[in-house]
Amino acid sequence: MTTELDFFYLKQETQIRDCLLALKTTILNFDKEITQEWKYKLPFFYYRRKPVCYFWIHKKYKQPYIGFVDGGLIDNPHLLQEKRSRMKILLVDQHSDLPVKVINGILTQAIALCHKK
Repeated sequence: MTTELDFFYLKQETQIRDCLLALKTTILNFDKEITQEWKYKLPFFYYRRKPVCYFWIHKKYKQPYIGFVDGGLIDNPHLLQEKRSRMKILLVDQHSDLPVKVINGILTQAIALCHKK
């Protein structure tokens, strides 16, 4: 049976789907306490039941991105604030290799913020 979470990935065009699945693997492998759930009609990732990040597709750039829940508190030049007050996003180019070191660095900061909550 296909879940809504599975369908989110399946309905994407091939390059975006492959990128999102690689991102999912990278995030889930980062820490064994990170889990994925279907929340607000998108894939959400939690650390010890605290929201860390989510996936979505940027309407203007047509690129997948990772939205970091407390991104406004993370200082990283790769993150975009745009018109968000609390969150920042990391655009990911589906035609390039994943910026794994950048993602891991941001996840380290995001999880540190979870410890402070």
